[in-house]
Amino acid sequence: MKVLVDALVLVSVASTLAFAPRVLVRCPGSARATGRALSPLVFLALVTGVVYVNQVLFTVYVMRVHGGDPSFIAQYLPAGWFDLASADHMVQRLAEGFPVPTLLAPSVLRVQAFLELPFVLLAFATVVRWFDSDLYRRITRSFLLPLASVSYTAVFCLVEWDLRNPYTVDDLVVRAVSAVFTPLFIRRLAARDTGTCRTPASVPGLLVFIGSLGALGVLVLVVYDTALLYNLGRLDRRLPLALAAAGALLVLRRVAARLSEPSTPGLTLSFVRHALQYWLALFFVPALAVRYGVVFGTPQLAAGAGLLTAATACVLAARDSSAEDRGGRGALGAGRRRPFVLLLAGRLGCTVLAGACAAAAAAWLTPKAYYEVTLLSGAAAFLVTAVVVCGLVDAWADARAQGASG
Repeated sequence: MKVLVDALVLVSVASTLAFAPRVLVRCPGSARATGRALSPLVFLALVTGVVYVNQVLFTVYVMRVHGGDPSFIAQYLPAGWFDLASADHMVQRLAEGFPVPTLLAPSVLRVQAFLELPFVLLAFATVVRWFDSDLYRRITRSFLLPLASVSYTAVFCLVEWDLRNPYTVDDLVVRAVSAVFTPLFIRRLAARDTGTCRTPASVPGLLVFIGSLGALGVLVLVVYDTALLYNLGRLDRRLPLALAAAGALLVLRRVAARLSEPSTPGLTLSFVRHALQYWLALFFVPALAVRYGVVFGTPQLAAGAGLLTAATACVLAARDSSAEDRGGRGALGAGRRRPFVLLLAGRLGCTVLAGACAAAAAAWLTPKAYYEVTLLSGAAAFLVTAVVVCGLVDAWADARAQGASG
């Protein structure tokens, strides 16, 4: 298992390094919309709703067919699963009145096996569309989408086989069907998209995007904890957090719709935006392999793969920022005296140091539950601190340039 997961991490990273840069450079123009467009966030919400409906039906099935004891399946899976909502009065009433509970047998793993892939792909597609709707359309029209579908499905199937149970063969077949259907659906969805969303290369714009990403990450983790692990009984304890995240997300997206691109973005913030753009494209395919590689593979290899995509994104971003600077659109203008790379490295040095300190503090303060929670808080702290410091560095550099010019 460990060898297979590590191999999948390597193959996923190699494939994304081969194809992702071409998506941003050589992709054809935007396709003409063929009808009314809907955001992937809408379908992500629908898939999430179906996941929770399945959880309720699964609870009814266990209560009526197995006397409320989930051990028939729990014995095959790790601890931390199947905290059912059997004590909920509404669930009890539904269970008492359900006519043929044996028909709910597919709610045991198989329905979820189909829904997990659209859930993760739609979540990633939502984030990409928030950042740049044109990038979203490019990725979904490229080879990256089927590659991601295959990579994610391979990860799910490896984990499924490692946790073998009486439903494993059925789940593998269902996941294969989902791997074919889901990318076709998302590609068609993106082909109808007419959005013009683009995160500005400014401190407010990038902070709103990071806040949106963090709020969605909280919601995804709540779904993971309460639904994907069949822990519907925990939902009442997680509901205040989920409602707060949903409210924050609604406010942030409204704010994002009112932000505009600065006329002359600073050099460092422009680099950050380019880096995020490339990283979203580069991390799309290996995202799930890296995530499960930490647990089921070699953690050092998974971390190295993630850092490689980030480093590649930074190199490509530096190239684009340098091209903009040579074209006279950067913050330096034509009269700079120091080499571009040295100047950018100097500005980013204090940014990375400040971001790393903030990430370490956030990770230390975060309660230890799932490692994804610690990772989310650390990444959010790093990005927020880095963006703020970049804005301050650019403002300071602009003030110095104007003082020298005066």
